[in-house]
Amino acid sequence: MNGLDWAVLIGYFGVMVAIGVWSHKRVDNVSDFFTAGGKMPWWLSGISHHMSGYSAVMFTGYAGIAYTYGVTSFVTWSFPIALGIAIGSKLFAPRINRLRSRLHVASPLEYLKNRYDLKTQQALAWSGMLLKIVDVGAKWAAIATLLSVFTGVSLNQGILITGSITAVYCTIGGLWADALTELGQFVIQLLAGVAMFVAVVMELNDKGIGFLEAWDRPELQGHGEPLVGPYGTVFLLAFLFIKLFEYNGGMLNQAQRYMATATPREAERSARLSAVLWLVWPVVLFFPMWMSPLLVESQKTDGSDSYGLMTEQLLPHGLLGLVIVGFFSHTMAMCSSDANAIAAVFTRDVAPVLSKQARAWGERSGLIAARVTTVVFLGLSMAVATQVNSPTFKDIITVVIKWVAGLMGPIAIPMMLGLLRPFRRSGPTAALTSWSMGLLAFWLVNYPISWQIEGGVPLQYQVSIPLAVSLVLYILIGFLKPEDTPERLAIVERINTDDDGSAAAAVPAPAGPVEDAVGTRAKE
Repeated sequence: MNGLDWAVLIGYFGVMVAIGVWSHKRVDNVSDFFTAGGKMPWWLSGISHHMSGYSAVMFTGYAGIAYTYGVTSFVTWSFPIALGIAIGSKLFAPRINRLRSRLHVASPLEYLKNRYDLKTQQALAWSGMLLKIVDVGAKWAAIATLLSVFTGVSLNQGILITGSITAVYCTIGGLWADALTELGQFVIQLLAGVAMFVAVVMELNDKGIGFLEAWDRPELQGHGEPLVGPYGTVFLLAFLFIKLFEYNGGMLNQAQRYMATATPREAERSARLSAVLWLVWPVVLFFPMWMSPLLVESQKTDGSDSYGLMTEQLLPHGLLGLVIVGFFSHTMAMCSSDANAIAAVFTRDVAPVLSKQARAWGERSGLIAARVTTVVFLGLSMAVATQVNSPTFKDIITVVIKWVAGLMGPIAIPMMLGLLRPFRRSGPTAALTSWSMGLLAFWLVNYPISWQIEGGVPLQYQVSIPLAVSLVLYILIGFLKPEDTPERLAIVERINTDDDGSAAAAVPAPAGPVEDAVGTRAKE
């Protein structure tokens, strides 16, 4: 990097902070901070939803997969995400929007206290927060790794720089700042992605390599196969189910984008826009990664530095700075949205249980608590980031694929399926059992069982078995021990209907009496 690249990077940071300061004017209360007051246009929500699913992991971990295996990086990652969001646009987006518009909640998990009970809500809230700290830690480590390639700063310095800038704008402006910065980041990503695509095509032409001809080169042998290595059919199907839950609200930050729109219909349109972007745009981003074995030789065994090396080699100064800004924009978009989501969960779901004072927070004190929580979460995730590549967490892609994908299912299934009428019989017993047994399955498959198998348990089973265990138990226990009380059925109907008059009439009779363990039934 030279002075021009640094100017682009510093200018980007300045614009992000300025957007946060401007967005501060639009945040008057907790609802504005966490859900934009339900006033976000569907197109802005859709772009924000799309951008909040990226991070620099794509340019490190998934660049390594593309370098090593080829197009399977798209087939087993962004394609399942696009398909999952498309399905969720009808299945989940309108219902999640009604959590805000009809139940008047500001956190995606807030409704669980009445849908199940307090214990279930707390179990999912705490485990979701802890998982997000690890997830975002991996994202900080990914962007710091790229920063070190280009600038030579240490990993910890890179984590501190990116985390601090993100903390400023997302703490000041809340979800509005997140969405507006993500819009700007989308434009930057568009310019940077197209620049890199054109640079790679020109470099291939200079070497006399055509687009179709490139796939016949020895360096790309087998790289055109959609499912290779550890990324087989079972992995693809598991990832489709995981991303169906994760990118429609299971990881919380995407749920906020649906809640931020004015109506369920706009939430649906938002999801469809995000699905189209996930289907089309990653192809442009992945193409240079697929061609990278023809242009650079990775210095790391996992190929995670290949995209950074290619960028340095192909782009002139100025454009190089723009692409580096693109890396930052991905990670800062996801991490800021995650920080906002976790702050919502803590201040709305956890703090009121821990503290009597928190239950009495007014608009001003609640907003201050939200901002403090955001900063604390970012600080904890940055601390975790310094431990990535340690024996505990291993490499970045291991954290993102094994830990996050494997643990997300047990947390998301009770939250997401609890929205749907077909699962109305599943109550607190089904939710807590599926959650706890899914987490236990993750530990058994990844550690004691894996230790007994030569080469370890294949990755596809590491991520799919916890999800399968949780899903089966949630459905099975719902049939064996139905807990569909009138109060819980009323909650489900309010989420599934728009007309206030029809909701009460549509409530089916419960399967049988059930005791509420903690006395936290919904009161209509």
